[in-house]
Amino acid sequence: MFNLPESTKLNKIIPKNAFDSYTNSKQKKIISDCISRITWSNKLSVETTNLQSKEVEEIQIFNVELKNKVSIKNILTIIDKAIPYPIIFVIRYGNIIYISSSPKHSNPYNEDTAVIDYTFSTDWFEEKENTFRIELKNNLDFVYKTFCEQFNNSEVLVKDLKDLVVNQKNADSYNKEIQNIKSAISKCKQFSKKVKLNMKLKDLESRSN
Repeated sequence: MFNLPESTKLNKIIPKNAFDSYTNSKQKKIISDCISRITWSNKLSVETTNLQSKEVEEIQIFNVELKNKVSIKNILTIIDKAIPYPIIFVIRYGNIIYISSSPKHSNPYNEDTAVIDYTFSTDWFEEKENTFRIELKNNLDFVYKTFCEQFNNSEVLVKDLKDLVVNQKNADSYNKEIQNIKSAISKCKQFSKKVKLNMKLKDLESRSN
């Protein structure tokens, strides 16, 4: 779906029990009951793209086919932590998909598990409506950063992936506070307090734009 060159294609089926050492019995059952197949479809590396790498050595693309339309966020986190490279997940159920990817860094206390910095994710949408693109240019760090930027369509320019994650976390914090204030306003019966809450809301909304 990303129109990537043949040199990047793998199309290898990953056994669902490949992550057994990272899962408990409940999580194993979810993988068995909810996931039909996991395919390692592409690998973007120095060798497969002829692009250089700074911090991002490889980018993996996994297609996950579901038996049921369910959330498997926790399972994706398990897979993500087990693999040291960024993964672009394409989750499929019939003709609908959602896309998820998590910038991460190595765990200084356990080299077998990565640390998730942030998770970008879409809602479900029809595959034919996909607008996500993977732009193979500059270097692999640029490729992954520009891919992750498409999740929020922000016009704020960032120099690297770390800045992108920080900006998104700040935006999430603002949005959460905005929703909390809106909820407080709807419940507030005291006029003077409602005025103050509305003033605070306008200030936050202007700062979050």
